[in-house]
Amino acid sequence: MFRSVVVHNLSDDFSNISIENLDRKDLAPDEVRVKVNSASVNFPDLLMTAGLYQYKPEIPFTLGMESSGVIVEIGSDIKDFNIDDEVIVSAFTGSFSEELVVPEIKVRKKPFGLNWEQASTYTVAYLTAYVSLITKGDLKPGETLLVHGAAGGVGLAAVDIGKYIGAKVIAVASTQEKRDFLLSYGADFVLSPAKGFKDHVKEITNNLGADVIYDPVGGDVFDESIRCIAWNGRLLVVGFASGRIPSIPVNMPLIKGFSVIGVRAGEYGRRSPQEGREHFAMIDKLISNGSLNPHIHKIYPLDQTIEALKELRDRKVIGKVCINP
Repeated sequence: MFRSVVVHNLSDDFSNISIENLDRKDLAPDEVRVKVNSASVNFPDLLMTAGLYQYKPEIPFTLGMESSGVIVEIGSDIKDFNIDDEVIVSAFTGSFSEELVVPEIKVRKKPFGLNWEQASTYTVAYLTAYVSLITKGDLKPGETLLVHGAAGGVGLAAVDIGKYIGAKVIAVASTQEKRDFLLSYGADFVLSPAKGFKDHVKEITNNLGADVIYDPVGGDVFDESIRCIAWNGRLLVVGFASGRIPSIPVNMPLIKGFSVIGVRAGEYGRRSPQEGREHFAMIDKLISNGSLNPHIHKIYPLDQTIEALKELRDRKVIGKVCINP
């Protein structure tokens, strides 16, 4: 048997979550069993517990989208992996557990030189930022990038990739502690999301506006962003962490000549598998050679998974939180 974090019904107060002993199941020919050494918490994990994410797993399910660990058993058809291989797991569910079983397609080799926590924290955030900024947003060196929710997992990844590309990065975060961290992390400017940030963006950019705006927040932040975007700008819709899905008067992109681009990085890879593999290969390379720098805020044991979820819900996390079974 092994312990897992199980969601029994849909709720937004975590009363539906428990840690249980589960029986091992036999492997299908195309599956591997992975001993989990570290997993990371993502905002979709919170949404899934309440049934608010676009992917709705059948209840009950084990929470957790990404993890790292060691293969301890392989199915009869597995050719590209062996027992004791160190891997990263990317799946919608299953990672908050001492072990999990997934199809071979859901694992890839862990890049050399990363510890377990680093390996478990970057796939979702950096894939989202990479597809957003490079594939969809076409961010170029010297352009101005405005990042909302910049201290969170996907926001911090966008700051990191923006600086790697050579953009001028304006990072928006809710507290002074987060803004101080972002300056130390490499952001060129930091702002509060309080009403009126558009005026500061215009001042920083000599009234030209931001070339690319990365928005995982939505709500009022989106409403004000369309008033500080540059001509021919790209506004990347990544999510709605604020809870409100905004709407846009279509005369605004007409008059200002900007594009509003929706980003679903995982879906992009599913619809374009070859490009998806290339995206994974590139972020693995950039992480392993030190070009990018994921930040780990805190590590929790499996028994404190709910505390980790609450810390993310309460916007206290800078970067990513890990759960180590």
